[in-house]
Amino acid sequence: MPLLPVSFRFLLSVLLAFAALWPALPAAAAPHGIYNPLHGYETEPTHDRFSRLRTAIESGDATLDSSGEIPLLLSLLRQLEVPVSSQMLVYSVTSLQKNLISPRRPRALYFNDDTYVGFVPGGQMEVISTDPRLGSIYYIFDRFRGNGAPRVRRTDECMNCHAPHHLDNIPGLVIESVVPGPTGGGERAFRRQQSGHGVPLDLRFGGWLVTGAGPTFPHHWGNMIIEYRDGQPVEEPIAPGQLFDFNRYPVQTSDVLPQLVQEHQVGFINRALQAGYRTRELWQGDPTPETAAAVDGMARTLVRYLLFADEVPLPPGSVPGDPAFKAAFLAERRPASNGAALKDFDLKTRLFRYRCSYEVYSPIFSGLPDPLKQAVYRLLDRVLAADPPDSDFAYLGEDERKVIRAILRETVADYPKNKVAGR
Repeated sequence: MPLLPVSFRFLLSVLLAFAALWPALPAAAAPHGIYNPLHGYETEPTHDRFSRLRTAIESGDATLDSSGEIPLLLSLLRQLEVPVSSQMLVYSVTSLQKNLISPRRPRALYFNDDTYVGFVPGGQMEVISTDPRLGSIYYIFDRFRGNGAPRVRRTDECMNCHAPHHLDNIPGLVIESVVPGPTGGGERAFRRQQSGHGVPLDLRFGGWLVTGAGPTFPHHWGNMIIEYRDGQPVEEPIAPGQLFDFNRYPVQTSDVLPQLVQEHQVGFINRALQAGYRTRELWQGDPTPETAAAVDGMARTLVRYLLFADEVPLPPGSVPGDPAFKAAFLAERRPASNGAALKDFDLKTRLFRYRCSYEVYSPIFSGLPDPLKQAVYRLLDRVLAADPPDSDFAYLGEDERKVIRAILRETVADYPKNKVAGR
């Protein structure tokens, strides 16, 4: 058999050596979030609020008012039990409908505890509805044409922004602070990749209209655009309604209280989804000590958030709160026998009177994988029963901890009624 050319023999020896090393090379990391088939984001049935309404509409059991754009929006909000008083107006082009949005035509957002509705005059209505297991499900309506209720479909067009790499590709929620120019394009951005009640107030609201803030509320980036004069950026305040007609929207508010509540909700949902998805990826079969420790670490992050460990304080008198929104929000309170509820507002120096989040009632919390939820309950009960609690929770006084523990035991169906054994 003739010898192979020297150059070919050299190349072959290199390939064989590499092949011998191949088993030792690390396997490619498994995909996270929506791209991991373990979670079934695209294949599992949905159990979110909007999917139930969509089924009812398709069967004729529910209808939307198609007599006009605003009646259509209001009927959708009614069917979803989303208060119109939760309206928030954002004028930066941080949306799928960026070609329509500007300071002259803001996008309106509405929400309740588990559903978010977006509306642009002359554009499409958008819905984000949270499924207990899958997280945020995204829907979009066709434009209203005046010839019946528009078609609606589930969409994956939102994933570039709503399932980003920095959140492990979980289908979450986004709040940005982007100060735009006169046409809505971003000029400055703050608090990127951050959400929740720990974000400093002076970094929030860029590109958002803010009404109802008291005189002691800190300087923020809301109600502002950036214009260029002689080549230099100049910050210009704009009054709500100055550049657009409020009559194109159902109400004439963009109150600061709904925006603070939304920030808290979004922060919890993103953390809980990230922890829930990761737990399912880790907890396969019998857990290892390392897996259990990782889940306990994620549980601690959630408990810190649920108990407002890092909440930025409110200056006294800075958030009076729109009465209509407060009434709608408190209509869903779940009082314990002592009359206290997790939705009770404080609004003096903090958002809520009892520092444990009402998000324990949310679909996202109820859908947490059981190992993670039980770890959360263990730590919650340990913190609330300890005297004194560990240093991370020393800000919670004994009386407040007792009230919170009583509320959880009486109003959260699967919260342990006896002391939870530790792991």
